[in-house]
Amino acid sequence: MELKWLEDFVSLAETHSFSRSAELRHVTQPAFSRRIQALEAWLGTELIDRSVYPTRLTAAGQVFNEQALAMLSQFHEARTLLRGHTTAPAATIEFAVPHTLSLTYFPSWLLRLEGKLGRIHTRLRALNVHDAVLSLVEGGCDLVMGYHHPSHPVTLDPARYDTLTLGIESISPYSAVQRAGRARYTLPGTPDAPTPYLSYTPNAYLGRMTEVIIGNAPTRLYLDRVYETDMAEGLKAMTLAGHGIAFLPSSAVEDAVAEGHLIRLDRATRGTPGGQFTLDMEIRLYRDKLAAPDEARRALVGGVWDAVREELAKGG
Repeated sequence: MELKWLEDFVSLAETHSFSRSAELRHVTQPAFSRRIQALEAWLGTELIDRSVYPTRLTAAGQVFNEQALAMLSQFHEARTLLRGHTTAPAATIEFAVPHTLSLTYFPSWLLRLEGKLGRIHTRLRALNVHDAVLSLVEGGCDLVMGYHHPSHPVTLDPARYDTLTLGIESISPYSAVQRAGRARYTLPGTPDAPTPYLSYTPNAYLGRMTEVIIGNAPTRLYLDRVYETDMAEGLKAMTLAGHGIAFLPSSAVEDAVAEGHLIRLDRATRGTPGGQFTLDMEIRLYRDKLAAPDEARRALVGGVWDAVREELAKGG
């Protein structure tokens, strides 16, 4: 049994709505339903009365709801107790950050912040966008840094969660450079000779952004998907090795572009306007206004948030 199954069930017992609980738990309704079914399978009994609407619990479900609440309470008490015995400094900010930003934007951003506030003790968990936000919702971190785009927004209740926009990240197609500074591969490709395409896995956030670019491209792109991974750094390595083109965040490739190893295709393609295959995403910072960590962490998180907000107000 997984802890998230208990949290899903408790949410459903409170809302009496699969769709509402799926929204609150930041998963699709089919995925949420599968997790409830998995919990029922593990327990060997039905918890939800599916013969009526709106949703209600079976007699077994009502009994288990009390047990689930007690188990969750014990778990959170245990986590608080163990955090009090950790060897990490007491005043430590816990960040959840998507893998790409954890390797590119976050280190330099933290350095600038420490230049104003002094040394900050941090613990970082590199997660995908969904799991990073879920960590904040479930109280597993203090701050989340992530991408945001209107086509695939991060939906959090503004009454509970604060948001700051830190900057803009562009995602564009890149190719390795061959002799004479020319791109090894070009776009848009042709039906007879499609461009080798290095792709994100379907559920990766940057993969969704790439789909938006391809879907809105002013001309059809002919691509031959030859490789998949969920990591931008993995796609960058394959692109540098000459396996094909990949859509990569600017912060992940700025060094390789400056050194002449990679070239951005929508700037390099002759006779086409620049930026036609580029999409801009916001880099955002989120916090839970109602979170109640220990006093030292609460003061530290608040100080960091205020410093970032003031810097942004100054145009920094």
